[in-house]
This record gives sequence, C-alpha cells and structure tokens, in this order.
Amino acid sequence: MSWEDDILFAGVDDDAIRREKSRARELRKSRWWQNRISAGKCEYCGKGVHPKELTMDHVIPLARGGRSEKNNLVPCCKECNSKKKSALPQEWDEYVQGFGDR
Repeated sequence: MSWEDDILFAGVDDDAIRREKSRARELRKSRWWQNRISAGKCEYCGKGVHPKELTMDHVIPLARGGRSEKNNLVPCCKECNSKKKSALPQEWDEYVQGFGDR
C-alpha cells in the first residue's frame, strides 16, 4: 500500500475488517449466495463464468468502510475483482469507461 492509501484508509479499524470478512465467509455458505452465483455471470463485465469460479466482491470495499451485507456484495470474475481492488463504484466505473475512449 502506498502512503496515500495509508492516509485514505486510516479510518478503517483492523478488527472491524476481520469481523466483516468473517461475515462474508458465512454469507458465502448461504443459500442466498448460491442463488446469486447460479447465473454464472460477472456483475461488472457480464462475462459468463462457472459459478464456482465467481468471487464475492464488496461493492464498497471493506478497506473503504464497506460492510459484508447482501446489498454490498456481488458475484464477479477473478479478473474484475483483482483489477477493482479497493476502488469505489464511481472510481471503478471511470476506469472501465476509460477503455471505450481508446
């Protein structure tokens, strides 16, 4: 993490992040999550992906104050999850839209 990230994320408590990750693990086991991934589609790029290959992404990342709640979790491919990292929705949208400008 860069020094800018350290400043930006300084307000997020490590214990809170651990609790939210634990909640996410529980939700991954739930019928709700199984239903979410059953379509086999990445929320961000729309690519078809085998349901077991989809990852759980926090739309508002834990590092940015997001929570492990159903309204903040989406299935996405590993590629999008890796690229998105801790970007907020607006930042991610701007990144994706930049591809159309080329």
